[in-house]
Amino acid sequence: MNIGTAPHTDSATTVPTPATEPSRTADLVTTHTLLNCLIREVSAPEHQVTVAGDHLLLRLPRRGLLLRAALRRTSLIGAHRFQGSVQRLDGDAWVTVDWRELARCIQDELEQRTGLANEEFLGQVADSRETIRVVLEERAGSPTAADPYVASEQSLVFGHRFHPTPKARTGDPADWLAYGPETGTRFRLRYLAVRRHLVREEGEPHVLDALHPVADPEFAVLPVHPWQYRMLKDHHRLREAVAAGDVADTGTGGPELVPTASVRTLYAPEADAFLKFSLNVRLTNCVRKHASYELSGAVALNRLLQPVFARLTDRFPGCALLAEPGYRTLGTAGDTALLEGFGVIVRSGLRRHLRPGVTPLLAAAVADEYPTGAAHVSQLLASGDGDILAWWDAYLGLLLPPVLAAYFEHGVVLEPHLQNVVVGVGADGTPAQMFFRDLEGTKLLTSRHGPALDELPDDVRGPLTYDPEHGWNRVAYCLLVNHAAEMLSALADLDPALEAALWGLVRDHLAGYARTAAEPPRLRALLSGVPLPAKANLLLRWSRKADRHATYVPLPSPLGADFPREVVR
Repeated sequence: MNIGTAPHTDSATTVPTPATEPSRTADLVTTHTLLNCLIREVSAPEHQVTVAGDHLLLRLPRRGLLLRAALRRTSLIGAHRFQGSVQRLDGDAWVTVDWRELARCIQDELEQRTGLANEEFLGQVADSRETIRVVLEERAGSPTAADPYVASEQSLVFGHRFHPTPKARTGDPADWLAYGPETGTRFRLRYLAVRRHLVREEGEPHVLDALHPVADPEFAVLPVHPWQYRMLKDHHRLREAVAAGDVADTGTGGPELVPTASVRTLYAPEADAFLKFSLNVRLTNCVRKHASYELSGAVALNRLLQPVFARLTDRFPGCALLAEPGYRTLGTAGDTALLEGFGVIVRSGLRRHLRPGVTPLLAAAVADEYPTGAAHVSQLLASGDGDILAWWDAYLGLLLPPVLAAYFEHGVVLEPHLQNVVVGVGADGTPAQMFFRDLEGTKLLTSRHGPALDELPDDVRGPLTYDPEHGWNRVAYCLLVNHAAEMLSALADLDPALEAALWGLVRDHLAGYARTAAEPPRLRALLSGVPLPAKANLLLRWSRKADRHATYVPLPSPLGADFPREVVR
C-alpha cells in the first residue's frame, strides 16, 4: 500500500470536548459509555441497530423501546462517536433519556435477556459517574505534572469507553482523591520493619530496601500503601506481631511516589521503579488484591519471559517488557489476609530502556476520546509534520510484530491493551519505542511451556496458562480492538476520510508479519475478514464473574482483502 501523505487537520475543530460543567460532562460521558456497551454487547449482536442519517437507532426488543443518539462520526467496526443526550421514542415524540434512565433500561433488558438480577449494577454506574464529576471539579485549576510521562498516567479522567462502570470505586471520595492519579497527587508510603523470619519474598525485591532503609539487619523494610495500611492496621495478627516486637511501624517517609492509571501501581521516579500494591478496594470490576499465587506467579513468569523477550528485543528493536523481578510481603502463620494484603510486586522502570531524546507516554492517554493532556495524538501530530498515515505506520510497526511473535512463535499471551502499553515518542511526536507491562494478564500456552510449568505448584501454574483459543481471543481483543482500533479512532477523529486507509495499514502489517511466520491459520482468518473478538465488559460485570471468565462478542472486521482502502474526500 502506498502510504502517501495526509495533512493533519486543525485539532481544535476535530477533537471533541464534552460540556465544560463537571456534572454535565459526567452525565454525557456516562451516557455515551453505557450506550457503547449496550450497542457492542447486546443490540448489535441481536441486529437491533441501524444508522439513519445523522442518528443511530437501537431497539431494546424485550422492553419494546426505541432509542436514538446523534452521531458525531460513524465507525467501520461499530465503535461510533456520539454527541448529546440519548432519546427514546414516546408516541410520536423523542424524549431525552438521562444516564440514570438509560442504566435502568439496560438493567431491565439484561434481566430479561439473562434471567439474572444484579442489584449492584445501578449503584456501580452511579459510583463511576460520581467519580468523574468529583475528579473534574478537583482538577479544575490544578497544575499538570511537569513530567510528560507522569502527566499522561494521571490524565485518564473518563476511563475505558467500553466498560459500563469505568471509574467505579468503593470507599469515601476523600480516600480515592488522596490516592488516585487523576488529580495529580503524590504521597509517601507507610513503612513496616519486619523481622526476617516473617518476611516472605521471592526473586529480587531489593529495590525496596533503598526506599526507607532499616538499620537493624534482623529486620527488612516492607513498604505499604497508606490507604491499605488504614484498612489493615487493626488486624489482630498485625497487632500481635507488633506486640511481640516482630513488626515495627516506622511511620510515613521516604520519597514521594506517583499513582499511575491503574491506581494501585505507584511510580517511584528516584528509583526508576514501579511498585504494585494490594488494595482492598473495588476498582471497575474487581477488588485489587494480590492473591498469594499471583505473587509467586509474577516472579515465576518473569523468569520464564526473560529469554523470550531478549529474543524479541533483538528481533524488534524498540520493544521491551517491564520486568517484575520480585515481591515482598508479611507472612504471619496461618493467615492470608496480611500476606495478600501487604504484598508488593516490584516492576522495573522505563529509564533503563529509553533511548536518548525519547519521551514515554501512556498509550491510553494518546488515544483518549476526550483528550485531557498534552499526550493526545492530536498534540503529537502537531509537534511534527502532521502526516497521520505515516505516524500510524510507525506506530503499528512497533506494536504489532512483537505481540504476534510472542503468541505464534513463543506461546506467550501478552495483554497489550491501552493501559498496559507505554509508547516512546521522539521530539517530533513520532513513535520510536513500545513498552509492555503488567504480568498479571500475561499468560503461557501449556502446549509450548509444559515442562517449565510442570515445575511450578498447582495453584501457581493454573492461573498462568491459557488454552490456544482463549489465548488468541485475548491477544486479538487487546491488540486489535482495545488498542489498535481505539488509537485508530482517535486518528480518524482528526480526519474521518482516512478511516479505511488506517485499517488498510493494520492489514498490511498483519500480512507482513504473517509472511514471516508461515501464514498462521488464525492470521489467515483475520486477513479474510472474520469478525474481531471484543471483550464483553458489560455482560461480565452483569454476571459478576472474574475477568478470566470474560466472553467475547463479534465485531465487523475491515481487515478482509476486498475491503476498500482508498481515501475518500
